Amino acid sequence: MDSSVFTTDFFAALITGAILAGMPLLLAALGETISEQAGLLDIGLEGTMLLGAYMGFVVANSTGSSWIGFLAAIVAGMAVNMLMVVFCVYMGRDQIVVGIAILLAMEGLTSLLHAAQFGESYPRLDAVPSYAIPGLSKIPVLGPSAFTQPLIVYIMFALIFLVGWFLYKTNLGLNIRAAGWKPVALDNAGVDVLRIRTIASLMTGALAGLGGGYMAIITAGIFVPFMTGGLGFIAIVIAMLGRGRPVWVFVGSLLFGIALSIATALQLVGINISTDVVQMLPFVTVMIALALFARRSYLPAALATPFVRGQR
Repeated sequence: MDSSVFTTDFFAALITGAILAGMPLLLAALGETISEQAGLLDIGLEGTMLLGAYMGFVVANSTGSSWIGFLAAIVAGMAVNMLMVVFCVYMGRDQIVVGIAILLAMEGLTSLLHAAQFGESYPRLDAVPSYAIPGLSKIPVLGPSAFTQPLIVYIMFALIFLVGWFLYKTNLGLNIRAAGWKPVALDNAGVDVLRIRTIASLMTGALAGLGGGYMAIITAGIFVPFMTGGLGFIAIVIAMLGRGRPVWVFVGSLLFGIALSIATALQLVGINISTDVVQMLPFVTVMIALALFARRSYLPAALATPFVRGQR
């Protein structure tokens, strides 16, 4: 490829696109990390993102406030994951089967609601204002792309460290990890394993719902049925490869964000790529990542295993 392709415009577009595409993945993958550490495999993560995207968009569109839209997305995500809590945590049903059912139900529900409310129209939201970080925003190429963002993006960056601190430095975080690695020992210590898994699942729903809301309000400014396009499953892979470490989850999300945005960056410098290749690239990246790193991933011993008190 001609070296003239790699211009400042190309890298600026690549970084901007990676952040736009990577942030929903980051939030969903952070949520999945919490669930997995508690022993829950949330296959329905994409369904949670979809309802969060729809509710976030509808509320932001009707109120004119992106922040109220984000709050609605969080509440919607937690509501979806209450289904995981009821069927998987307390009733002990198969987590994969329930997750797939939740995904299919949310795909159908959001499509139905969108058609009933908007018909064939697709209203758009106004762009959310961006804020430059003094000093950092002046860095060539990187500054305008990475450090001139909507306020919610900076909050998401802070969540990387907050989730890491929560999982490894707080009693509740340690109990969540114990619920996935050694639930019997946690139960013997007098801690309610089901309550801990409930908290973890609701936190996952909140983060995944916010990820969907970010996608509809910030990334696209519009809601389209099935707009997640497999991102929930990519987030699950990122969480598994992150080995419970939020920093690695962030790195994985950024890399997949690059894979999702590279076509736009290339088009900006005059190179057109087939739409089929663009849609295929993230999933090819997933397969390569799994082939290279899947054996090194460390998953909790009780992952996807229902906890029944008295059973060992």
